[in-house]
Amino acid sequence: MNDLQLNRRQAMIASGLGTMSLGMPGSVMGADKVDESGNAVASDKSCIFILLCGGPSHVDTWDMKPEAPSDYRGPYQPIDTKVPGMRINEMHTNLAKLTDEFTLINSMSHPGAISNHFDAMHNLLSGQSEKRVQQGKPNEHPYLGSFVAKHKPSTRNFVSNAWLIKCVGPPVFCAPNIGIGGYLGSAYAPVFVGSATNHPAMDNFKPPRLYDPYDEKRFEYRKELLASLESTKLDKDQQVKDWSDLREKTYEGLTRKEGRAAFDMKKEPVKVRERYGMHPLGQNLLLARRMVESGVRFVTVNGWAGQAEYDKQGPPSSSWDMHGGNMGMGNAFGNGSFGMGFCLPRLDQAVSALLSDLKESGKLEDTLVVVTGEFGRTPYLMKQSPPGRQHWPKCFSSILAGAGIAGGQVYGKTNKRGEYVTNNPVRPEELAATVYHALDIPINDPLDASGISRSLTTGKPIMDLFG
Repeated sequence: MNDLQLNRRQAMIASGLGTMSLGMPGSVMGADKVDESGNAVASDKSCIFILLCGGPSHVDTWDMKPEAPSDYRGPYQPIDTKVPGMRINEMHTNLAKLTDEFTLINSMSHPGAISNHFDAMHNLLSGQSEKRVQQGKPNEHPYLGSFVAKHKPSTRNFVSNAWLIKCVGPPVFCAPNIGIGGYLGSAYAPVFVGSATNHPAMDNFKPPRLYDPYDEKRFEYRKELLASLESTKLDKDQQVKDWSDLREKTYEGLTRKEGRAAFDMKKEPVKVRERYGMHPLGQNLLLARRMVESGVRFVTVNGWAGQAEYDKQGPPSSSWDMHGGNMGMGNAFGNGSFGMGFCLPRLDQAVSALLSDLKESGKLEDTLVVVTGEFGRTPYLMKQSPPGRQHWPKCFSSILAGAGIAGGQVYGKTNKRGEYVTNNPVRPEELAATVYHALDIPINDPLDASGISRSLTTGKPIMDLFG
């Protein structure tokens, strides 16, 4: 190889990063933006995507049917909210005060009978309605966070795409392309942060090794070595100049503290942490807020609410798969790990704190918040003890806020029993297109990594959702 034929990957390796920013999932570096003092400044938009794995019951949360027969409606009552006519579960006392900040979609739907977690999550996260395996071949369509990392890479952080916390337990909850970036490749897959035994609600929480403090002595030695190598080349050569510029950006990105500082949860006032809730869901949402503030572009938060003290059930893949007695999960309306009495108050506390924080800091304008499951639950109660509901792909509910989304509205409608959509159906395609539009990402991808022109999704953004 000619001395001057140095490509981007080789420059990264020489500067001591190896392929950390190119091959490390979700670690896509862009050009830095700084203010007059040289400090990093916020730029572009980010998304916090709260995935309620397992599929929460729409008729027990945000699309309640109090006039339906007793074997449909369940035990809860809806309450009035800040927006006249928008009524939600009685345990959402905090969200009820913030309904003017978000749009509620009650007409989400999976075309076809997609009633398993694997396919439903794949379609939701990829923004399409095609099965994950077609004609014997796996569907390699990248997920939302991967496309965001490609089109809007972080300008201030090594990581563009993150996932809190690692999907473990039954594999049915871990959609196939979560960790690989689809056809875009591993460089656009998420960095997984945390686990069941290492999450931000724990005192000994540790960030990913990617954010560990660097070895200063070794780092300085490599800088000196590179400088000596570079001095033997022609300073005026453009390739050498480009390499030098990239090297400086790499040094700056590695030494910048804001990415690592996001994981220091003790910097948050105790009152703020308690406002979110000292449980996995609350602290993961607080960490997600800190991560987007540090420049991470897309953060998916697993909606694991934690484990109830008296039953200790539920891996950090799902809290919302509330089948009840037929799968040994206890009462879907009880206070166990798979009970709405346990999960809904935690969800209310954490999401309301996030929305309030973003609103008060002025960051809601640039941060899209999505709260959704992969499908809903059967509108009718299963005839079993203790009670529960099965999977239901025909309709479910989602919340969207920030990044231009208008607050205080309900979009779409289901029939009087919550069985099917009667107005403005929203497929995964439309949801994905709306996310991309909110983040200023064009839906038509001119060229992907393989040089083929493809569309991010066949859906169109729902313009009625924007203010």
